[in-house]
Parts: sequence; structure tokens; C-alpha cells
Amino acid sequence: MQKYKKVIDHLQELMRDPRNIRNIGIIAHVDHGKTTLSDNLLSAAGMISDKMAGEMRALDYHEIEQQRGITIKAANISLYYQRDGKEFAINLVDTPGHIDFTGHVTRSLRVIDGAIVVVDSVEEVMVQTETVTRQALEERVRPLLFINKIDRLIKELKLTPQEIQQKILRIIRDFNGLIEAYGEPEFREKWKVKWDNDSVAFGSALHGWGLTNSIAAKKGIRFSDIVDIYNEDPEGLALRRDIPVHEALLNMVALHVPDPIEAQSYRVEKLWRDKQDEELFNALKNCDPNGPLIMGVNAVRIDPHAGIVVTGRIFSGTLREGEDVYLINAKKKQKIQQTSIYMGPYRMRMDEIPAGNIAAVLGLTSASSGETVVADAIKDRVISGFEAIRYVTEPVVTVSVEAKNPQDLPKLIDTLRKLTLQDPNLVMIHNQETGEILLKGTGELHLEISLYEVRKAGLEFDVSEPTVVYRESVRGTSDVVLAKSPNKLNRIWVTASPLNDEVVALIREGRVNERMDSRTLAKVLREEGKMDTEDARNVWTIDEENYNLFINRTVGVQRLDEVREILRQGFMWVMKEGPLAGEPVMGVAIRLVNAMIHEDPAHRGPAQLTPAVRKAIFGAMLSANPVLLEPIYEIQVSTPPELIGSVISLISQKRGKVVGIEERGRISIVKGFIPVRETLGGFSNEMRSMTSGRAFWQTKFSHWEPLPKSLMEQVALEIRRRKGMKEELPKAEEYMDTL
Repeated sequence: MQKYKKVIDHLQELMRDPRNIRNIGIIAHVDHGKTTLSDNLLSAAGMISDKMAGEMRALDYHEIEQQRGITIKAANISLYYQRDGKEFAINLVDTPGHIDFTGHVTRSLRVIDGAIVVVDSVEEVMVQTETVTRQALEERVRPLLFINKIDRLIKELKLTPQEIQQKILRIIRDFNGLIEAYGEPEFREKWKVKWDNDSVAFGSALHGWGLTNSIAAKKGIRFSDIVDIYNEDPEGLALRRDIPVHEALLNMVALHVPDPIEAQSYRVEKLWRDKQDEELFNALKNCDPNGPLIMGVNAVRIDPHAGIVVTGRIFSGTLREGEDVYLINAKKKQKIQQTSIYMGPYRMRMDEIPAGNIAAVLGLTSASSGETVVADAIKDRVISGFEAIRYVTEPVVTVSVEAKNPQDLPKLIDTLRKLTLQDPNLVMIHNQETGEILLKGTGELHLEISLYEVRKAGLEFDVSEPTVVYRESVRGTSDVVLAKSPNKLNRIWVTASPLNDEVVALIREGRVNERMDSRTLAKVLREEGKMDTEDARNVWTIDEENYNLFINRTVGVQRLDEVREILRQGFMWVMKEGPLAGEPVMGVAIRLVNAMIHEDPAHRGPAQLTPAVRKAIFGAMLSANPVLLEPIYEIQVSTPPELIGSVISLISQKRGKVVGIEERGRISIVKGFIPVRETLGGFSNEMRSMTSGRAFWQTKFSHWEPLPKSLMEQVALEIRRRKGMKEELPKAEEYMDTL
């Protein structure tokens, strides 16, 4: 670490002025070459030797990443760069490309202002390229394009210089198509990439060379020269010497990525919710190091020596050791014990870190990803802080985990809890009654890697076969259903009906939530959600996790206000476990139509009313044409053209549907949808055997769809059996009472 001392001392000086800082990330589809590219940037900064760059994968410091050759976590590093006499401190974040780890990408985007999107010139723009670019644009992060693996076009595909140029132009056109589709109107034209203005570079990260328009003009290099060099030397060593890739990339970053002051002037408007306090809002917009401390947390890691390490970006103020801060979401006051900047796996201490930088902090033990950390003095002025981080993927695959030795159970639960702290896309459910531990993740690989971490802690456990997470919903509207409390002294009448897609979208995107005042909420639901005026005015509870509403349509019911909280809790309980198979309920409106509440508080407590609410909602849902929703993946398969038939027939056999086929030179891309249930287990082996291992595919969560009638009963009974419930489908009559 001593050898970095000079670099770090100089970086610290530069970091004091936000105008010298550039916060960038490298994002891409899996295996398109991000980490290899990062290595070249590290070698330029003198962090690893030139010889090892491209092979060392310095930012893949997780041993499983080095073995599998994919990046799982997001790694941070700070670099020094000089251009035209101006010096820059560049904070770099390398992110995973595999769809199961998209959560790490989403969290990294919060703290960066520019992203280098790496596209493999052979595969071109893929499903995950689209996902990460869309996420970047949503967070108002400026995308730049690096087209990688040009060496493969020359050596493997043996394309002519004209064919290669056509391929590059097609990638630029497709990439700009994504910016056109997902960019906000004010940034669309400004952010489209062009060869002429150096917002596009191409090259080979493995061989360490890269080219932009101005470098090509300055050094007098034509495309045919590159082809000639490869014909003489397959490793292209002369290219690494003459046109090193770090020059092309860092040049592009210095030219096009805004400094934190400029970036926050337009990003904060979208990321910060509390716009009513002008002083805070302006400090954030101006990235003011003398303003009140406000930091957005993007990652939480457990360090075996230091404990919980929180990484985040300082949007305003200066982070100092020993200061008291307040965590908005956790509602806790904590003390900052240590502040440092990242150098790959190492943390370098800095006593104070000003706004605009990405820092690592010790002492914030209650923080989680998406937390807003503010100076304790201003805690009362911040209501909700930063916008919640929205994830593209949902946890749709579950495994059950069982400790081999009962004495290991507390340690196992503690280790899993720490894992879910680090990765909010993991959900752990521990059933206190049955002792069952369930772990939900975005895909099989995601769960496999997460459990690998637990095994490393020396715990022995058994893992069940992965199962799919379903949701319950209704297709029709029920009649009014009456249910009585166990003591028969309270009565509740409810109806159930499906919510329209617009309202579900509003809840999913966080545009309606529990914290809004009732007038604003009613206005948004009525105007944007096309909801009935009376319903919109009387929303009692929003289930933000599963997108359901509890609406009070009663008139003049006595003592209702006194039991309102109990009824709401009953509603939330039912939404977690529906009547068909105990799966979460989604997209349902429950209306409380009438109620008779006993005057004696002893007879109307939670023990009486909660079961009554549950019974009434179960009865209403079961009489409203209940349905199980299954998660659907979007699938993209790249395959040689002659194997298209095999790929389509396999997707069709698996209840999937193909929506398009695209020719890209010597490979074809088959796009379609396939139920998650059908991809578990042997799907990858079947795909390999049908295509002799020549097809590559990737899936990402797309949407929920009703299960076909023929399968619904079978699946519901399977789930009930697994959960130890009664092995028959419930009937509405079992839950209905008569007057």
C-alpha cells in the first residue's frame, strides 16, 4: 500500500475541489469486457502492472468472481488523470453484467454521473445492455459507448475493414435508439453518441488498445493499419504501445462526463424528494462542501475486520470522522467512526471528504442501500430524503435453507440477515412457528452465489431445489361478503376487485405512497390512475410491496376510527398470504363496505377483528374468480442461424412464445418470453444439448401473467403441500357468514 502513498496524497488534494472530480461507472451485458477494461485503467494509474492488465481482473477481488470470470459485486477505485494541463480525480465503479446481479448496477448508478457502456462488437447490443442503459438514463447518468473485442472481428470472424465499419455504425445506431427510447426529452439529443465528438471509442480491452476520432486524427491511424498490425502480430502489441485504451477512455470521460457541480444541478431534481426546503435543495444542486452534510448510501458490505462498511456519495457538505449523523429511513442517530476512499479491495483513510466524492464509512451499523444520511442538526428538515432506488429485477426464485446442526441455526440466521443487508434483492423469510428459512433471489445463480458466502463462514446446511414465487390475484368483482368475529359480536362487509394497470404502475413506481397527503393522493389516483373519485378519496392503506389498496367506502359507521389501525393490520396480513396457496396478493382493491363494531373495547380487540378481516377478504377474493400469477422471464438467445428452429421449438415446448428474430451478421438473436417455472432445473442442459452448446442465452424478469387454468389447480395444490396446508382448494363459502 506504501507505493500508492504519493498518488493518494495528490488525489486528496484534487478531491477538495469538486471541479476536478469525475464519478464514472463501467456497465455492460455479462462478459462484454468491463472488468478487463477497468484493469487497463488501473494499470494506467500504476495500480497493477501493464503485463497483468487484462488478465488480473483486479476489481474481481471476490474469489468466486475470479473463478467464474464474472463480476458479482460493484467495486470502487479512485484514479488520477491529466489532460491538457488539467488534473482529474476519477472515481471508477466496475459493476456486474449478469442480470441476476442487476441490483448492484442500480445501486452504483445512484453515485455516478457518467457511465461507459461496453458493447461486445461480436454480440452487439444485448438484453442487459438495454437494461443497464435504461437504468442509467432513469438516474440521469450520461452514457458513453465503448465498442470492445474488435480483435475478434479481425482474427476470428475475418471481416473486411468495410464490414467492421458497418458493424460499428450499426452498434452506434442501436445504442442511440436506446437513448431515443428511454432518455428524457431535454437530454435525448445532447446525449446521443457520435464518432465525430469522441463520445464513442472502440478497441480491445484484452489487448489494451482503444481509439477515438481525435486520437485517430492526431496519430494518423486508419482502420486498415489496425488490420495490418494484427496480421503481423496476433497479440497486437504495437497497438497497446501506440494507442493505449486508457487514453481513449479517460479522454472521453474528461470531455463528456460532467463534474459533480454540473451533474447535481440536473440530477438532484429527480433524486431528491424534499424540494420545499430551499437551502438544502440549493446546497445539493450546487454540490456545496460548506453546506449541511447529505449522503446517499449505495452499498453496505460486511468486512471481516472492520464490520459494516457503508459506501455512498456525498451530495452536500463534508464528511468528518467523529460527527453525529442521522439515518432518515432507519430513524436512528449514529456516529461516524472512520472515513476513507476506496482503492479496489483497500480503503485509504481520509480525515475529511468533501461533497462530490464517493466515500467508505465505518460506524453506520443501521444503514442499508438507499439510505439517506444527514447531519444530525438538520434531521427535522428532511422528510423522506432521496428517491427510493428502483430495481429492475424482482426476487422470483426461492430456496429453503436448513442448518445441519441445530446449534448453528442462530448463526445461520444472522449470516443470512447480514447478506440481505448487503443485497436488497435478497429476501429472507424466517417462519418463527415452523422454523423454516426461505431465501428469495432474482435467479438460480444469484442464490447459488449468495449461499456460497454463507458456506465460506463455515456453516453446514442443506438447500432445497429452487421453487418459483407466485402471486395471487382476482379477475372479477365479488359480491359483498360478510364475516363475523370469533365472538360473533363484530361484523365486517367487504368486496374484492382487480386494480387497473395504471394504478398498479403508480404504486410500483412509487408515485403514490403512504407518506402523501390524502388530497394529493386522490388527485394522482383520479387523474393518472383513472380511478373512481369516491375510491380515490377514501384510500386507507397502500400495500407498497405487493401493489394493493384498502379502501374505506363505509358511511356513518360508529367506532370505526377507534379500530381503523387493527383493520389495516388485518388487511396487510392477508396481503402477505392469500387464500389460494398462502402466496402474496397482488393488484387487488379491497373495499370495506360496512361494519358493526361492538361498543365494549374488550370485545373489539385485535384477537376479534383481525381474524374477521382475514375471513371477509378471503371470502371476497375466492368469490371474485381468483387466479395465480406466475413470473415471466424475457429471454434472448444468440445462436448460429441454422439452429433457430431448435431454439424456437424448445421455447415453445416450455410454454414460451417467440416475439422476434433478428439477424446480426453471423449470429441470430431470438427474443421471446418464457415462464420462470420452466427455466428451473434442466433447462440449461436441454438448451445445450439441442444446440450442441453453441447458443448463449440470458433471461431477465419481465412481468406477471395468470397461470393457465389447466395448471392452476395443480400448482396451487403443490404449494399447499409444500407449506403443510390442507391439500384441497378452499371454497368461498367456508369464509362467509350469514346475518
